[in-house]
Amino acid sequence: MELYARVNILDGRAVRLPHGDVSDAIALDADPINRARGWVEKGADRLHIVDLDAAAYGDYKNRDLIGEIIKAVDVPVQVGGGIRSEAEVSRVLGMGAWRVAIGTLAMIDQVLFWELNRKYPLKIVVSLDVAPDLEIAIKGWTERTGEYLEEALINLSSGGAAGFMISEVGRDALEEPPNIEALQLAVSIVDEPVVAAGGVRDLADIARLTQIEENGKKLAGLVVGREITAGRFTMEEAAASLTASLGSFGPWMRADLEVALTKYRNCEEGPAHADCAAAFVTWLANGGAEIA
Repeated sequence: MELYARVNILDGRAVRLPHGDVSDAIALDADPINRARGWVEKGADRLHIVDLDAAAYGDYKNRDLIGEIIKAVDVPVQVGGGIRSEAEVSRVLGMGAWRVAIGTLAMIDQVLFWELNRKYPLKIVVSLDVAPDLEIAIKGWTERTGEYLEEALINLSSGGAAGFMISEVGRDALEEPPNIEALQLAVSIVDEPVVAAGGVRDLADIARLTQIEENGKKLAGLVVGREITAGRFTMEEAAASLTASLGSFGPWMRADLEVALTKYRNCEEGPAHADCAAAFVTWLANGGAEIA
């Protein structure tokens, strides 16, 4: 499981959203580049940057700043917020982003979503905001879709999503536990990586997330941010907790490798190809050790 650090950017500053509403934003750092570097120095494997001005107001004034952050760190950077067109997908990836995260677009225009994934394979992650009854919400939690998590995952997976970020509508991440049911369901349905993006209360919650497993698949990542700012634990403690629970696969993540395997099977013909690919993934997941 990889550790993502969240950097929310509003009006050129790094901020915290206590309840998910930009009107309640609390300024954390006037220099988001410095904050991003700090997360990486403390052990973040990847960064998840959210452009709140673009998401809430359609104002893209932070894009150049985000480009500077991408250049300033040596870990993959995923960017979300206001990415609602092919032009914005191309723009953000052109800035050097590892992947882009989209939410509303994936739910309201699945034809465009399929087209984007054909043009930018393995570059588009879907961010799903899940209500307690597992209905999907869009537009900053202001609208319900009438579509539920299982159906959405099946549709978006078939459309070529590179992975899924799961967060919970209305949840206070510092007081309420993660929605284990939603995360477990997601892991059980799709082969693509699933990341818990709603945050955790403490190290015990992290331990619970590492135990989620369905059909040999586990969560691929966890996004943290305000928990650490609030003093619940440190980034170093979170990283150590994940390492202790799951071990290391060197430079590879098992979930990413299994996505590659799925696509390999779809592209190659004959059982021998699939058998060889499966053996290769097992070899990598065991750190290169031979399997008895």
